[in-house]
Amino acid sequence: MKSLLLSALLLLCNTLHAQTQFPTFLQGTWKVTDKNIYEHWDVVHDQLLKGFSYQFVNGHIKTSEYLEIKIEDNKLIYTATVIGQNEGKSIVFTQTHDLPNLVFENPDHDFPKQISYQLIGNDTLAIQLSDRSNLTRSFLMTKQAATTPTTFSKNNPNYDEALAQRLGGDDYGMKSYYLVILTSGKQPTSDTALIRKSFQGHLANINSLVAKDKLVVAGPLGKNEKNYRGIFIFHNLQNAEEVKNVLQTDPAIHNGLLDYEIFSWYGSAALPEYLPVSDKIWKLKP
Repeated sequence: MKSLLLSALLLLCNTLHAQTQFPTFLQGTWKVTDKNIYEHWDVVHDQLLKGFSYQFVNGHIKTSEYLEIKIEDNKLIYTATVIGQNEGKSIVFTQTHDLPNLVFENPDHDFPKQISYQLIGNDTLAIQLSDRSNLTRSFLMTKQAATTPTTFSKNNPNYDEALAQRLGGDDYGMKSYYLVILTSGKQPTSDTALIRKSFQGHLANINSLVAKDKLVVAGPLGKNEKNYRGIFIFHNLQNAEEVKNVLQTDPAIHNGLLDYEIFSWYGSAALPEYLPVSDKIWKLKP
């Protein structure tokens, strides 16, 4: 995946131990040596970094991918979502080795399968991408002056700081969500009473989670060959384990009539703002 070659800096873990500290020093802008390739990072909180990879094309920023670093189960997790590739799916790399050569791997990915990092001085990284056999690529990245991101940025004349803070948006008006794809359950049953009661509880639970400001989007999918049944989009949840616990409050899931797949998703922080309007346009309750 070519774009990943441009975004390897995101795991710039220097002398920090991934299991106890988080690389907040990444905040700022980094540049590939002798190339028009940049990455910019912002700290969302002490266990989450959001970034993007870009180039300058005719004086304008052209974004190539969205990036994320977070801590899960005491390991650093790096996620890249490349524009126009992988059908919009994110690629995830997991920390497998600690310092002095920090290594992240995804053995199921085509290239790279392994990313390793060695800090040179305070502002330069030697990065190696490998398929763990014969193909290896290396390059350097350097941190830019603190004033550089301001030069790259475009200020929004309509920016509402109070609204952005209330919605939890970052500098790009975005925030992290969890996308859940609902699938058919693994415990089919012909007990019509159980099915009816479970799906009545399913709908009631949706309304409850919306009222608790955890669920933003819910809805069924049309018939498809993948047997996907519907989607949820959650926010204000800290990790996938918390999402799993919330999903178990759904009777249809708890009773095995529905199953699920969980994905991290980076989207507009304004998404929940549609909810008050949605309550004014329905005529009949399902």
